[in-house]
Amino acid sequence: MKLRPVRRVFLFAWQDTFRRWQTISKDHQINEEIRAREVRLVGAQGEQIGIVSFREAMQMAVDANLDLVNVAPTAKPPVCRIMDYGKFRYEQQKKEKENRKNQKVVELKEVRFSATIDEHDYQTKLRNVVKFINDQDKVKCSIRFRGREIMHASVGQKVLERVAAEVQDIAVQERRPKLEGRSMIMILAPNKTT
Repeated sequence: MKLRPVRRVFLFAWQDTFRRWQTISKDHQINEEIRAREVRLVGAQGEQIGIVSFREAMQMAVDANLDLVNVAPTAKPPVCRIMDYGKFRYEQQKKEKENRKNQKVVELKEVRFSATIDEHDYQTKLRNVVKFINDQDKVKCSIRFRGREIMHASVGQKVLERVAAEVQDIAVQERRPKLEGRSMIMILAPNKTT
């Protein structure tokens, strides 16, 4: 068995740092990823430096111990900015997290009724529909017809229309009761005013 000699690669400290940011980058081209001969450069404090060669811009970023980030790749020439990319990504992720926290995601909840539903069961399921609508979620009311029940689909349609009539002050019918295969489906959405 023949042993191969181990090759050791020594990297400069700044090259190691730039490679680390390459794994972080998903949206922007950073440092060596930029493939332009010349770029329009914006300094670390936001000052316009002008059009310079890529090597010169890269050297300015290395001297400032910062990253060269392509912020407008479609421009002619591309616009690059000298910045701390790790800090920039951190602030961006913080803003996205704050935006997600403030936005309400409307979910589609499903409540299944039966064509031959008893009154007490109907009232229990209706309370669930009202609770979901008050939580600003859409509700999919469905009836699954078993066996010969499909021949009397109008009975199931009356059940769904009764639900829609009882919640009409807090919800609107986004989709009227419609038969799809062996199921009848109706979608209710909360009123915009509630």
